[in-house]
Amino acid sequence: MAVEEVQAQPGPQTTFVFKGRLLRDRETALDTLLSRFHPYGYTPLIRRQRGQDVVAAVEGIVAPGRPRLWINVVLLLATIFTTTLAGAMLVGANPLRNPLSLAQGLPFAFTLLLILGVHELGHYFMGRWHGVQVTLPYFIPIPLGLGTFGAFIQIRSPLRNRRTLFDIGFAGPLAGLVVALPLFVLGLLLSPVVPGWAANPLGKSLLIEVLVELLRPHAAGYAVSLHPVAVAAYVGILITGFNLLPAGQLDGGHVAYAAFGPAARALSLATLAALLLLGAFVWRGWLIWALLVLLMGMRYASPLDDVTPLDPARKLIGLGAVLLFALTFVPQPF
Repeated sequence: MAVEEVQAQPGPQTTFVFKGRLLRDRETALDTLLSRFHPYGYTPLIRRQRGQDVVAAVEGIVAPGRPRLWINVVLLLATIFTTTLAGAMLVGANPLRNPLSLAQGLPFAFTLLLILGVHELGHYFMGRWHGVQVTLPYFIPIPLGLGTFGAFIQIRSPLRNRRTLFDIGFAGPLAGLVVALPLFVLGLLLSPVVPGWAANPLGKSLLIEVLVELLRPHAAGYAVSLHPVAVAAYVGILITGFNLLPAGQLDGGHVAYAAFGPAARALSLATLAALLLLGAFVWRGWLIWALLVLLMGMRYASPLDDVTPLDPARKLIGLGAVLLFALTFVPQPF
């Protein structure tokens, strides 16, 4: 690097800022900086400000802690129970009176947890492929509604660049949808068309409407009585659409930041405002999801190299992510 200016910024973490012009491509420069700064206990960040390359040496190195697999296992077992209970109640069973009827909720629970698990494993394996330290999925059980609020993984080491962020962010929804679609098709094939009004009507998205019209067309006065597998797969598709919202720590938020950088913050705020409006005028549940977005945080995890843009192939895949969101988003889910 041809250094033109050096600044020392004292604070809880001492930072040295070098401004000038990188003499190598950023990939090679980052490798060199990591090898030279880490022995001194500093982490390099590559940025660009006002036409200059900026390298910030931040005191400290992120060291991933030891995994506590027992937490993952306990949460998974609890979520298996709560989703099985939700599935049993969905088909009209009463496990309080007849504990054996709890087994009737297994098709719903297995389908939903399979979709959520594959979604998170998509993040996990893509992270490991990029050399990022990530945890196994943490499932979130709740004793009401669907029995779960989904699942998440934790990233425990810095991301290299925006391309890494993009790949990890989009891998989850894509993997989950690859499983959810055939399961929804299977569930529809198991769902009879009955006279009158069905007790479990679907919300409408473009993808859902097309599949229902193709596989279970029905005349006026008839409805599709959804099999629990179809309901669970529908929820999986719904969660995919929600996760693709370009806001905060959602998968779509990571994809948006990878594509637009700091400008994605404005998109994130606009998305939050849209959720509040949808919650006020379309479906109250969006208010809970808006609160969830706020609780997860609106800040982005900036990679070490926050300058290198996405390559053309990833930009094209990003357009595919927008299309996928348009096909799966349900304004009024229930």
